[in-house]
Amino acid sequence: MKKLIAVIFLILISATLSFAENLNLKKIFDLNDPWGFTFVTDNQILITEKSGKIKFLDLKSKKISEINHNINYLEYGQGGLLDILFKDNFVYVSYTENRGNWKTSTSIAKARFDKNNLIFKNIFQANPPIDSGYHFGSRLVIKDNYLFASAGERGQGMIAQDPTKHPGSIIRINIDGSIPKDNPKFTGKSSWLPEIYQIGIRNPQGLTLSQFDNKIYLSNHGAKGGDWFGEVKKGENYGWKILGWGGKNYSGTPIGPKWKPGFTKAIHYWVPSIAVSAITIYYGKEFSEWNGHALITSLKDQSLRKLKFNDLANVKEDIIFKNRIGRIRDIKVHPKNGKIFFLGKNSLWLMEKN
Repeated sequence: MKKLIAVIFLILISATLSFAENLNLKKIFDLNDPWGFTFVTDNQILITEKSGKIKFLDLKSKKISEINHNINYLEYGQGGLLDILFKDNFVYVSYTENRGNWKTSTSIAKARFDKNNLIFKNIFQANPPIDSGYHFGSRLVIKDNYLFASAGERGQGMIAQDPTKHPGSIIRINIDGSIPKDNPKFTGKSSWLPEIYQIGIRNPQGLTLSQFDNKIYLSNHGAKGGDWFGEVKKGENYGWKILGWGGKNYSGTPIGPKWKPGFTKAIHYWVPSIAVSAITIYYGKEFSEWNGHALITSLKDQSLRKLKFNDLANVKEDIIFKNRIGRIRDIKVHPKNGKIFFLGKNSLWLMEKN
């Protein structure tokens, strides 16, 4: 048995090295605790830094500048300026909003794009505001003029099972902040808040739209174990904190079963936790053999993983690299050439083929 385990281990290591040997990772810019980024053009990027800055980066001229803004943020624990999304000359930012007396919410603001000064207006607040520095989420995706956002449960556990409160859910609003008339509240879930699309989620730090099946996928940062990758599904419940997804409380006590009927089942789980962060479904030229595969980044594990999940009964995972660029907060694919960009702890990285 020991020999068999050793052989399997060597095969896995060999596969990881074969990926790594064909990759070129290089640091492009130094930053200060960046959280999210978005392409404006093929050569221009907007980046949020958790401490409150929005940076405008020109990849061609290699110049970086700071954009003034009016967001009422609070850097508190895991919170601050979070995700950023550019679409049709507008900028959307999710952030930790200062609601007074150390109470905060995962909020979303929108501004018309300007390279010098962004004047934001709130289009969503997760209520109630909570005095906690934990589990804000938070990623943004636009699909068919709907804005999807992930809102963490702020360390409050069972609040994720309460659809009269926003924390611990996937939010779906129109891009102007109004409420879609086909959200769950209007189609059979009358007790749900009108912005809520799905509940039962702990700390969803990854959200992405697939160009292959037009579905939205998310990643969830579990407790001590229980990270997962799954699909956003209207009106459904991922089960936190009834389910533990294979994880335990940090005290070591059990949470609940990995899954049981009546709850949404994730596509893939990680036990123990890898501290999963951002995700994308690869679409591009540089790594065309990966088209349609999920790319998963992690914080604690400091790895990039690839999931082939077209056959849900036989999901295949590869570790592309590990411990090369530190903790990975975000990932994006270049819209034209398919090269892959990452946000590390204090830097922007590029990955291409050798």
